[in-house]
Amino acid sequence: MWLKFGVDKNNTLVAISDVPSGKTNLRCPYCGGLLVAKKGTIKEHHFAHSEETCYPVATKREVPTLPLYDNFHIQLSGKSLQLLKKLWQSFGENDWGIPFLPELPPLFKAGVIRKNPYRQPASYEFTDLGKIPMGMLDLVKFNQLQEPLLLKKLSEFERKAELAKVIQKLNLPERLVDLQLYRAQLRNILLARLYYLKIKADDITLLKIGITKRMMPERLVEIQHDLRSHYQNIEISVLGTWEHRGNVELYFKHKYKRFNYPIDSLTEYYKFPRRDDAKAALEDLRQMQPKELNSIERDIIANGNSSIAIALIPLRSVARVP
Repeated sequence: MWLKFGVDKNNTLVAISDVPSGKTNLRCPYCGGLLVAKKGTIKEHHFAHSEETCYPVATKREVPTLPLYDNFHIQLSGKSLQLLKKLWQSFGENDWGIPFLPELPPLFKAGVIRKNPYRQPASYEFTDLGKIPMGMLDLVKFNQLQEPLLLKKLSEFERKAELAKVIQKLNLPERLVDLQLYRAQLRNILLARLYYLKIKADDITLLKIGITKRMMPERLVEIQHDLRSHYQNIEISVLGTWEHRGNVELYFKHKYKRFNYPIDSLTEYYKFPRRDDAKAALEDLRQMQPKELNSIERDIIANGNSSIAIALIPLRSVARVP
């Protein structure tokens, strides 16, 4: 389990993205142990315990992560994922019907393909969910598919916390931390503004995707500063911003990864060889309508990162593993 939040001296959750790499004064929300921010270039950024990792973090179980946020493999096994990719190359790209194969049942069960009796002859086809690992689902449809899953998962964590109030062995303090961590992640993407930029850097044109919780002029100054180490003449145009759409950034990166143009450690830049590809990506973004927050989302923005009681599980009673 990757721990992405620590607790500060005010008992407030702090995200891994908001701290520099190295030792911190933050504590684990499960056990109260001190944390180190691990922000390398290979593994996903996360917090690690300064000493032994506590049992809730070390053990493999359901963890509070957002559906379809930073993992687009739909929890498929490696074998099933490879089969899905082959089916896309052979049939999906051309919208051809998929004939029945003995290997299809696991994909059907996972909801990534479905039978279409209206095709002649009757055959299987990709669902919207099945197009996500391929990076072939429009951003509008991605939002329509993901948003109900986000709220469904929230409801599941709330139900487990309520059940733990009745069944002692379910460990209520741990379930409450799970719920709080999930709400914090959901709050982060709801507070974020997605932006898309066109950048003329010397003699090349780049596009940049990103999210910020600050005002755009402040963020643009930072981007100018980052690029000054690589280019002399820089012009930045804002092509669009989308409030409460922090959920889209990583899927955009997944979908358009073949156009990714890293500049040393700066990884959110894209270069489209063909003008039509650049137009298609921009249109994909512009098809998204302004997000209207529902009552649950408004409550999470207002209260989702409220104080959390540190060491809800007493430190002496928490099993720790090396």
